[in-house]
Amino acid sequence: MASPRTTHVASAVHDPLAAARQRLIVALDVPTRAAAAALVDRLEGQCQWFKVGLELFTAAGPSILEPILRSGHRVFLDLKFHDIPNTVAGAVRSAAALGVQMMTVHAGGGPVMLAAARAALEGTANSPELLAVTVLTSMDAGQLSEVGVPASPAEHSEDLALLAINTGFRGLVCSPQEVAHMRGLTGPEGILVVPGIRPAGADSGDQKRIATPAQAMRQGASYLVVGRPITLAPDPARAAEGIVHEMAGALPDQTN
Repeated sequence: MASPRTTHVASAVHDPLAAARQRLIVALDVPTRAAAAALVDRLEGQCQWFKVGLELFTAAGPSILEPILRSGHRVFLDLKFHDIPNTVAGAVRSAAALGVQMMTVHAGGGPVMLAAARAALEGTANSPELLAVTVLTSMDAGQLSEVGVPASPAEHSEDLALLAINTGFRGLVCSPQEVAHMRGLTGPEGILVVPGIRPAGADSGDQKRIATPAQAMRQGASYLVVGRPITLAPDPARAAEGIVHEMAGALPDQTN
């Protein structure tokens, strides 16, 4: 379900730097409301989007979203719902009422769960974009094998992506290593949100399938999710500015 509040790629923006700022999602993976507020303040003007995930949402609750939205930013609520269909449908309805612009469910929940999640948004005004998570960027072939998946990350990502697409999703979360193939599956209108972004020379941490900002943009990403390379930097605003410039250099002169 497309959302009138969700901008895939800013069609009216022809300045690559401005377009890149609209495609950067900074992950507020911090443990307190105060830390999140400080980051949002320090990054003013560097990005339009912030991701609120499990750590911050659990620590601060739904009320953490209101000041971010009130400041004019957009929120990607990344809670990766994965449960029985009825429970996920209820969670999706509750999350949509919070005013966020994007949210996630796990494609691995299966077609009935995915269909229930989409159905929960039918008839909802200003509904958020619902994204299906394929394979986490922290998972490699060895870890997939440990949980009983014999396919490679690329193969399993494709299977899950097709499952979501066939259930009516147009938005996916995938690693940068699969984004070019996912773009081929979704076509130009698909929304591909890509974590696992690490500037050249940055510590990969617990991420296994990564790429630089420029590589991910050239492969067809719609949005990049960046956390620790910005949030743990001595100067988060300067780090974000560097990533925005790298993203902008990978964009055409006019966005579509």
